[in-house]
Amino acid sequence: MQIELFDKVQLMSGKSAHIVEVYEQGVAYEADIDDGDGEYTTDTIKQSDILYVYAEKSDQRTAV
Repeated sequence: MQIELFDKVQLMSGKSAHIVEVYEQGVAYEADIDDGDGEYTTDTIKQSDILYVYAEKSDQRTAV
């Protein structure tokens, strides 16, 4: 599965995030991570940090 710019992903940590930069497909991404309190943290994540990608417009899960 290819992860695209602005995709919503679920992280292994239980947090959700939006991809804001693709550094290397299948390797590393910059993401705005929802801290759960209305705040976001921007950080680099690895492919292995991603549990699944939400399907566009339906919030269905798509395995990575």
